[in-house]
Amino acid sequence: MISYDYTGQVALVTGAAKGVGFAAAAAFATQGAAVVLADRDADALDHAVDSLRADGHTVLAVTCDVADEESVAALVRSTVDEYGRLDAAFNNAGIQVPRIDVADEPAENFDRVASVNLRGVWACMKHELRQMRAQGGGAIVNCSSLGGLVGNPGLASYHATKHGVIGLTSSAALEYAPRGVRINAVCPGTIDTPMVADMLEKGALEDGAMTAAIPMDRLGRPDEIAAAVLWLCSSAASYVTGVALPVDGGYVAR
Repeated sequence: MISYDYTGQVALVTGAAKGVGFAAAAAFATQGAAVVLADRDADALDHAVDSLRADGHTVLAVTCDVADEESVAALVRSTVDEYGRLDAAFNNAGIQVPRIDVADEPAENFDRVASVNLRGVWACMKHELRQMRAQGGGAIVNCSSLGGLVGNPGLASYHATKHGVIGLTSSAALEYAPRGVRINAVCPGTIDTPMVADMLEKGALEDGAMTAAIPMDRLGRPDEIAAAVLWLCSSAASYVTGVALPVDGGYVAR
């Protein structure tokens, strides 16, 4: 990974206990940031934080359910109480729902995925921006997906939320560009994470079909998404805002 100097900066990552979120948190920590890891799975979160502390990194665990705005507000308060500021945030927490015909999908499915993937990102941005507005700067990356750029049969609710994340990102980026806060989205392709492994196991994805659709003929790695997040939050991307960046092995270029 390219080296960025985050010494003296504070980063917050949601959905940080495993997968892409943990890779991003570890990358921020390795580059010198104090990192707040947030996740609703307290046991997995403690394990993640312990592993980073064992490597000498400055990290804080905060149990948080992004679907609950007060939980998000408490997360940002805990961050500022502990470290005094917030310089970078990766709003990564998200969930998937099983494939289903849109005409047969229960409202509960839509409400569940929207509460985390869309409303959760909105709540995180809202409270992160209050702090960044007060301190006069910062950078936010929201996790959308290929599902924010294309459609896919059987996943209408999921794709709707990920398209919505891009709308939130571009609108907030325009609002905060004059105030020194940059806001971008990253759009991962199919990444080798525990969530994807679970979907493969349940038959929601087919291994051969996945890689056949990817020009680079492989799944992505969590550290490859982390690298994009660190770049977007760094001074190397100082003139980049409002972007939805695919990191997908060439999928959307087809």
